[in-house]
Amino acid sequence: MSNLISSVAWVRRGVAVQHPPRYVLDDNELERVSALANIELEDARTELKRAHEAAKMMGKGAEDEGAGEGEDDEDEWVDEDSDAMDVDETPQPRKDKNEDDLTKYKMDEYDDDTTTEAIGPFSNIKGLTYYKDNEEDPYITLKEDDEANEREELEILPTDNLVVIAKTEDDISQLEIYIYEESEENLYVHHDLMLPNFPLCLEWLDFPPASTSSSPSNDPTSTGFGNYIAVGTLDPEIEIWSLDVVEAMYPNSVLGRPDRTKAHVPIPLGTGKKKKKKTKARAVEKGYHVDAVLGLSWNKKQRNLLASASADRTVKLWDLSRDPTIGGDGGEGGAIRSFDVHKDKVQAVQWNEKDPSVLLTGSYDRTVRTFDSRSPDTGVGAFLGSDVEALRWDPWNEASFYVSLENGLVLNFDVRTLPSDLNQPSPARFTLSAHDGAASSIDVNPHLKGCLATGGADKLVKIWNIDEDSEGKPNVSLVTSRDLGVGKVFSAVFSPDDPLTVAAGGSKAKVQIWDVGANFGARKAFGPKLRAAGRELRERVDKEGGNNGVIGVESDDEDADVDSEE
Repeated sequence: MSNLISSVAWVRRGVAVQHPPRYVLDDNELERVSALANIELEDARTELKRAHEAAKMMGKGAEDEGAGEGEDDEDEWVDEDSDAMDVDETPQPRKDKNEDDLTKYKMDEYDDDTTTEAIGPFSNIKGLTYYKDNEEDPYITLKEDDEANEREELEILPTDNLVVIAKTEDDISQLEIYIYEESEENLYVHHDLMLPNFPLCLEWLDFPPASTSSSPSNDPTSTGFGNYIAVGTLDPEIEIWSLDVVEAMYPNSVLGRPDRTKAHVPIPLGTGKKKKKKTKARAVEKGYHVDAVLGLSWNKKQRNLLASASADRTVKLWDLSRDPTIGGDGGEGGAIRSFDVHKDKVQAVQWNEKDPSVLLTGSYDRTVRTFDSRSPDTGVGAFLGSDVEALRWDPWNEASFYVSLENGLVLNFDVRTLPSDLNQPSPARFTLSAHDGAASSIDVNPHLKGCLATGGADKLVKIWNIDEDSEGKPNVSLVTSRDLGVGKVFSAVFSPDDPLTVAAGGSKAKVQIWDVGANFGARKAFGPKLRAAGRELRERVDKEGGNNGVIGVESDDEDADVDSEE
């Protein structure tokens, strides 16, 4: 699956800089980038050296005994075909009887001849006047202001949303930053940022992170707020990019990158013999991850804190205000806390907005845990019976959260009823059979109470309505569902500004914006809730042949019409 969108993140209106500058590689930035590049180079050298050592240990014993005997150094290797060129080791200069014939043309003095006599019909013209650009030409009255044109093209209006997607296409990974103009129903790419490896998760934050070196960051934001995106990839590091700088070459900060003595070297899968051993897990480090980063969550109340979930079975807590560089002794830099609350890969993590010290985590060990980051040993949890795909706290109830599973179920739990011992039963408040296949995405509407969006491997995005009766029992109903044409849905997220707008991406490497309010059933179900929240329900008319509420990027492909019909 080389072409896909693994994660989607919104940026609310008015946050982005109206006129984002282009990346400038000045002396300070060059120093910072060079320091990071040197660390990468040392890591690569160490990995290569250890890979050679691992290769010698694998396959050189039982299967290839004696194959390494008599090996020579690389300096002593010679080309087998080199004898063919050894006939004349010291070629004698060949004398040409006409070698002095070119001297009469005085080629050495050719460039010195600067005076030429004009001949022909234009011999009376002394010279032609020309200008290096149109600005200096007095005969061109309509001047082109390239800088103003570029400034206008990059302008982000206060009414625009940014939509950030983690995209991999043809084995090239990048962040694509889109502009969504709701009033014009327009979606287009503003700029993109190249990534070193396959992206897995995104998290937006407004806290300016400390730079990776002592040099100042190449970011125009000098206040305590900004516009940043944290990216987790198959690499153990976490990159933080500024969304207010166009065409940046390097992230503003990299969390979890060890020094050159701690290069991440892959562990061999076996010994080279016919009977392979079980894959050996990497040794866990407290200061940084040693495997892929699968989930990220930024603390909106304690804005300098970022939590990360990893395939190394740990959850780590980062202080964005500290220098992220990890010292050689491992005593400085890196994560400030490391939590070992799961026995398998940790797929998802999220802070509780109502209680900013509480974390919620879900794992491939088929459990979900919630605990106070100050005392993780006192947490509670539940055994789910299937791998966790995604989870979300309910912003309307600080004790409630949702979990989506690989078997297509979505469960809702109350923290107050969960046991500390996972062997004890932990019934859910209610269970939804949401999707055929994995329910890979879930999001809770921050504007409308009881509005839920799920996306799954069945290529559908579904909108649910949850109401409580007089006794407090939840009544769940499916409002609408739709195939947005993104393939298997990996991410479906509500807009931070419009309560009935969802962005989705999936296995077709295409992002779509769905205006759920274009559906009559959605307007009927959520109209009273919108009015109760003090929001107006816009009148939407589904035009024949229109997009019916789905907005995507216009395609120049000849098959675009066929795709839209499908």
